[in-house]
Amino acid sequence: MISDSNQEYISKERLEQLKAEIEELKTVKRQEISKRIEDAKKFGDLSENAEYMEAKEAQEMNERKIQEAEQLLKNAVVIEKTKPTGEVQIGSTITVKSDTGEREFTIVGSEEADPVGGKISNQSPLGSSFLGKKEGDKVDVQIPSGVMTYKIVKVK
Repeated sequence: MISDSNQEYISKERLEQLKAEIEELKTVKRQEISKRIEDAKKFGDLSENAEYMEAKEAQEMNERKIQEAEQLLKNAVVIEKTKPTGEVQIGSTITVKSDTGEREFTIVGSEEADPVGGKISNQSPLGSSFLGKKEGDKVDVQIPSGVMTYKIVKVK
């Protein structure tokens, strides 16, 4: 699977979270910060007003978060549930077996990666090694201590 480096694969759930987050930042958060700025102006000289400076910094940070979230939304490619092909793709949940036992992973975009929770990025060495493979395939992955071999037991 070839991907544009600007594209970000996300689930439908994450897409909805992102939209809600942008809405929250643009409405509630902007209003809170605006009120803080107005209240801080009442303290007088703005050049030495710590409350005003903190509120302006919060405003800049909020606007940056909005810009980053909107950029992510613009580049988002929603992972669609497809008919199982038996081949590992973004959105697949796989069961793999190695010397350390059996483990389940879901291949997700880097935005949703949570290795401890079993969600690995399609861009990670492990995730990218599994892409395009099928049940029964063996995959060698370079890890700091050497090479780990995984056998793909199940693809869903």
